[in-house]
Amino acid sequence: MATTERAHKTSRLFGRERPLHDALGGHKAADIILWRNKRVSASILAAATAAWFLFEVAEYHFLTLASFLAMIAMLVVFIWANASASMNLPALRIPENVMSERTTRQVILALHSRLTWFVHRLYDIACGKDIKMFILTVLSLYVASVIASCFSSLTLLYLVVLCTMTLPVLYEQYEDEVDDLVATGVHGLRSHFAEMDSGVLKKIPRGRGAAAN
Repeated sequence: MATTERAHKTSRLFGRERPLHDALGGHKAADIILWRNKRVSASILAAATAAWFLFEVAEYHFLTLASFLAMIAMLVVFIWANASASMNLPALRIPENVMSERTTRQVILALHSRLTWFVHRLYDIACGKDIKMFILTVLSLYVASVIASCFSSLTLLYLVVLCTMTLPVLYEQYEDEVDDLVATGVHGLRSHFAEMDSGVLKKIPRGRGAAAN
C-alpha cells in the first residue's frame, strides 16, 4: 500500500499522465520500442549492432559491403532462376512496393511536424521568455556537443538506437523507482535555481518576448 501511495504522489517523468505506451504513440513504433513484438525488436537491435560492428569495428566501407551483398544476391538469384526449372522450385518474386505510398507519406508528415515543433520550441526558448529553460537548453546543447566529439557519427547513431531500444522498456519495468528518483533530483535542482534566481538571474535583462509577458 505504501508503494502504491508513493507512486501516486510522485509525478511522472516529463510530466506525462498517460501510460508509457500511449505517450510513445500507442502504435507499432511503441510496440517495437517496448518489446511488445520481441521478434521485430530483437531483429532491429541485432541489425543495428551488426551494422555498427561491420562499419566501425571491422572498418568495412559502405560501398564495398554493398557491392559484396549485391554480388551475393545476384548469384543466389542466378542459381535459383536456372535451377528452378529442373528442380521444380517456385520462381523468386520481388514485391512491387517495398513501402506503400501511404506509409511513406505518414512518415514524412510525422518527421515534418516534429521538426517544426522542435524549431518553434528552440525559438521560444531563445527569446528569453523562460531564462531557466534557456540556461538548461544551452547547457544541454553543450553537453551534447561534448559527447558527440567523443564518438564517431556512426557510433553515436548506434548509441541512440541502443538507448531507444533498451531504456524505455527498462523504465517501464522500474517506473515507480525511476520517477521517485527523478522527482527528488528535480526538487533539488529547483531549490538551486531558486537561490540563483533570487541572487543572479533577476538582474539579467530579458528579451522583448519576455518583457511583453
